[in-house]
Amino acid sequence: MDASSNTVQGKPEGPGDPVSSGQAASDLSQSVGSSRDGQPQRTPSLSNMNKSSHRQSFADNLRNAPSSPRHRHPSFTQAAVQELLNHPPSGQRHANHMFAGREWGEITVGELVSSDDVKWVELDSSVEEATLTLLKSKTNVVLVRESSSASTALAVFDYSDLNAYLLVVVGLSKPEPHQIELYNDIMLNAREGKVISLRQIQPLCRQEPLVGVPSSDNLSQAIEILGSGIHRLLVTSPHGAVVGVMSQLRMVDFFWNEGVNFPEVDRLYPVMLRDLGVGAQQVISVNSDAPLSEALTLMNDEGLTSVAVVDNGQNVVGNISTKDIRHLTSASSAPLLDGSCMHFISVILNERGVEKGRDAFPVFFVNTYSTLAHTVAKLVATRSHRMWVVESASPSPSSPATPLLGPQVMAGTPQTLNTASTGPAPSSAVPASAMPGARLSGKLSGVISLTDVLNIFAKFTGLHPTDPGEQRARRRRSSSSSIRPSLDSARQSLDFRR
Repeated sequence: MDASSNTVQGKPEGPGDPVSSGQAASDLSQSVGSSRDGQPQRTPSLSNMNKSSHRQSFADNLRNAPSSPRHRHPSFTQAAVQELLNHPPSGQRHANHMFAGREWGEITVGELVSSDDVKWVELDSSVEEATLTLLKSKTNVVLVRESSSASTALAVFDYSDLNAYLLVVVGLSKPEPHQIELYNDIMLNAREGKVISLRQIQPLCRQEPLVGVPSSDNLSQAIEILGSGIHRLLVTSPHGAVVGVMSQLRMVDFFWNEGVNFPEVDRLYPVMLRDLGVGAQQVISVNSDAPLSEALTLMNDEGLTSVAVVDNGQNVVGNISTKDIRHLTSASSAPLLDGSCMHFISVILNERGVEKGRDAFPVFFVNTYSTLAHTVAKLVATRSHRMWVVESASPSPSSPATPLLGPQVMAGTPQTLNTASTGPAPSSAVPASAMPGARLSGKLSGVISLTDVLNIFAKFTGLHPTDPGEQRARRRRSSSSSIRPSLDSARQSLDFRR
């Protein structure tokens, strides 16, 4: 889901990943709060685990139309949100005694990961089983192995792979001539309710490199790799078994909450993005009135984990990430793909409000005058892989850029499935101007990702990460490539740094 330049992880990674759900404004204020010295407050990181429930097959779900989003009144006025963003509440900075008095570069990777984060599925597991496991994963990735007795990962399954699969199921992907038979088989099997295995869809999945590091390696080695654009590392025991997953978000979260123990990193936080020379790349975006199918296809074709949603003036009004595809597996239908991106965002915000019992104001923006601390605080608070950079008139703008929304999508012209959709068409699109915080928006000018943040940390502490652009280009080539490398070659791609 690229998690970097419009790519993150970060998810999103994403890609996260993604990977990218927004938090309530009240929650965000706690993580973006400032101490007496003006820096945002650090709070202990909390891992988000998605709740899963019994789901019907994807083909069945695509026949069910989504309910129209009910109108919700924001819990905060626009002025209150603006005041909250401009003047966060004060608080004390967080420091963990476990890391006090230690050099961060000497802390081992194994100290930051847990075996509970490792989720496995077998190569012959069904896509639905893999998806249910993915929904429970704290790291937004599932490791794929040959059998239940194996401890070596042959591949991974994440939300970008799920996106690619669903695009084929609903007929949005345009196969190369040699892929037509494979695509037709997957579509036919999905329509007939047959089990489709991960082995069958391997040619659809992105060629994400599997990079492993021993748990005894220190953080300086890990951050150099992650700062080069690798979204995650497989952490291994002395015997080669995977015992944890180190994601970009987890690394950034660590340096945010524990950075007060490491002066060489902490001194970077007050610096503005403008002075760091980041966040000025060109960004791929999608118009708020464009169909959801266009955003989904765009992310798939370009190897991105999220895209910015903009209005006709290029003002950011939302965000769509690959992780939001989970809403299409249970509560959406084929007609939703024809609805606008803004409508999809409104559906997600409505569901989030019902689930949490309150309205949410996800904030996915910064400007060139934002400090690195402000940017990282938002990344950590929203569990996002990137922040969209918007134009700002002055270092102290009277109104901040828009609170962005947190879904994701891919692009393409939808083709009608032979299976008839029995649900009603989605309701009319919600105009961008009607969304919460719409008038707080700014014009899209760039993006800063988790990769960029870690690259900064690595360079300013004397390390030598490679150019993240190389990994971004590789992901784009991978997305346009039709055949994934053999599993034997994937196994060899595990690079155990010793």
